[in-house]
Amino acid sequence: MREGIMDKNFWREYFSIPNIMGYFRIALAMLYMLLFYRALDGAPYWPVILTIVISGITDFFDGKIARRFNMITDWGKMLDPIADKITLGAIIISMSFKYSIVVPMVVFYIIKEGYMAVAGIISIRAGHKIEGAMWYGKVCTFATYVILIVLLLFPNMPEVMVNVLVIADMIIMAFTLIKYFIYHRGLWEELRGKLPKNMEK
Repeated sequence: MREGIMDKNFWREYFSIPNIMGYFRIALAMLYMLLFYRALDGAPYWPVILTIVISGITDFFDGKIARRFNMITDWGKMLDPIADKITLGAIIISMSFKYSIVVPMVVFYIIKEGYMAVAGIISIRAGHKIEGAMWYGKVCTFATYVILIVLLLFPNMPEVMVNVLVIADMIIMAFTLIKYFIYHRGLWEELRGKLPKNMEK
């Protein structure tokens, strides 16, 4: 009986419909990379766009389903942003295959997300509640998505326009990273002040 309850909780936590949709989005990101790479070699371009559209629709509905049918889980709260970051990362990396100027953007993105992951882990281990994304983080993500979608929809855009868009996004990323550095500086000072007490215990 107890094992049955545990199995039911396991499936509800990790394999609810919204979470399955999250796994599907991660799989779509991998498929997108393959389709984009093939498109560079002359394969049809429309499957690339279709993959992103399906991913966006799935992202829109998984949260609504989770809230409407009370399927919100702790794992789902982690999975959704992970799927977002993997999808966005896949698009950025794919664009670097076509536009060399996007390569620094890939580096910026990895540094930003790596820093946020480390800061989040430190905060969790210190017993701090993880806040949602700050407004500048949301603006950065939105701007990056818009710019990348524009590059996807207009693959023959003049190089000057591509450079302007990518440089603008890197400036936004740099601003966002600096703001997060400032935001977490106070947190780390607080944690450093608590460190001796923790060591005494």
